[in-house]
Amino acid sequence: MQIRVSWPAGNITATLVGHTPTAQALAKALPLTSTTYTWGEEVYFDTGVSVSRETDAREVVEPGTVAFWTDGDALALPYGPTPISRGGEGRLASPCNVLGTLDADARALATVRHGDPVRVELIDED
Repeated sequence: MQIRVSWPAGNITATLVGHTPTAQALAKALPLTSTTYTWGEEVYFDTGVSVSRETDAREVVEPGTVAFWTDGDALALPYGPTPISRGGEGRLASPCNVLGTLDADARALATVRHGDPVRVELIDED
């Protein structure tokens, strides 16, 4: 399953593992619009989707990981270190459900500004 995340200065696509409960719940909610927040080199935003933390949830992920922050009902998109990272790792605020990876250079997210409008949509897989 592929999604597109768009904001005023750009967009990026991501490939999600579609069989997880979180990915399925997110897909049902798309398209969605929200407002971005930034935290170090991470972009996150509310999805309106509420799911439980999955057994393989992780706090430390590679930049470019698409994660779902269950504590905030938010997609979390780290592209580098956050304020609590050690070194260059992507350390999330708490363990998150891992949904997939960005399809291009995650550094494109550096153009997202706190408060930007964001849209997430499924990409047709015809």
